[in-house]
Amino acid sequence: MMAKHDEFDDFFSDEDDTPVVDTRADGRLLRVPLSRLAPNLVNPRTDFGTEAELIDLGKSLLRRQIQACPAVSRGAYLKLWPDHAQQIGDVDYVLVTGERRYRGSVAVSSPTLNCVVDDGLAKDRRAFMEAVVSENVDRQNFNPIEEAYAVQSLVAEFGSNRAVAQHFERVDGWVTQRVLLTHLAAEAQDLVQKKAMPLDAARSLGKLARDNEWDGTQQLAWWRDEQKLRAAASAERSAAKKAAKAPAAPKAPTGEQPAGPDPQEADPFYGRKTDPADPAPKEPDTTEHPPPAKAAEDSAPTVPGQANPAEAAAGGEDQQPKLFPYEDGAAAARYLILKMPADEFNSMVDLLNKHRERQAVSAG
Repeated sequence: MMAKHDEFDDFFSDEDDTPVVDTRADGRLLRVPLSRLAPNLVNPRTDFGTEAELIDLGKSLLRRQIQACPAVSRGAYLKLWPDHAQQIGDVDYVLVTGERRYRGSVAVSSPTLNCVVDDGLAKDRRAFMEAVVSENVDRQNFNPIEEAYAVQSLVAEFGSNRAVAQHFERVDGWVTQRVLLTHLAAEAQDLVQKKAMPLDAARSLGKLARDNEWDGTQQLAWWRDEQKLRAAASAERSAAKKAAKAPAAPKAPTGEQPAGPDPQEADPFYGRKTDPADPAPKEPDTTEHPPPAKAAEDSAPTVPGQANPAEAAAGGEDQQPKLFPYEDGAAAARYLILKMPADEFNSMVDLLNKHRERQAVSAG
């Protein structure tokens, strides 16, 4: 019987003559006793939640089951996997998806589970595996390891990574990245499932394990080294951000000597204080705390044709060297240290220490 024509149809260009198809022959909604129902044995999903979570789900299903579970008849399933006959037992139907709902119902001793039986899902292995996997992949219900094995099972049925990618309208790399996780050892896969190893590292490790045939011990050794490198890189990025946020030193007016460090502040290099009221502070014990000018004079080479940087830094007649000692790293460092405020000196020391640690890690 055709539905009555709606006066808005012409305005919206709707069609009311689409027939309603009775699909009960191929898609029957049945309330199946759990004793007559079995989960399929090719489900790549292994994590169904804790016992408490399954009990909560089962109680919810007892109150109301909104989503029916797709299933196929026992005969249709065994045409695809005849060797599963003994394992599924003497049941009438086999689940395609919905094993978690099945387990939740069992946990609370529910008598039945609503199922939509459609043997069209079992016309061949490829169609069946697509139905098994696609619901979870599309809804992202798998953890990464389960998803990896699910995609791998599709590759086995479709014949290639590209065929799977094209069927699901994904790029080829989407398939490859997931299959790489199947090359991880059980210990490494456990870290991924616990989110103790990020996916980018897991996929890199999977490729290395595949190409080099690494066992679990070798894979975990790589991950320990990788963690050290990542920690060093993170510390370096944090230090760079901190340095970038530090306020810049004020520029001195043109023609004037830049202001030196606060005379009351501790000398960051020699650890002594000066008194601004004393124009000529007492020289400390040179055996333990040589004065800046003397220390620089003893160690900084004099470049012909230019003032000694240490003398300039100590306040000699030439307040700045004529030429900065670019070719002598030690002399340049001493000059900069003498001119550097305490907070900037400490920041520099932190950066040097972190750089040294990263070099040590890389060399190891």
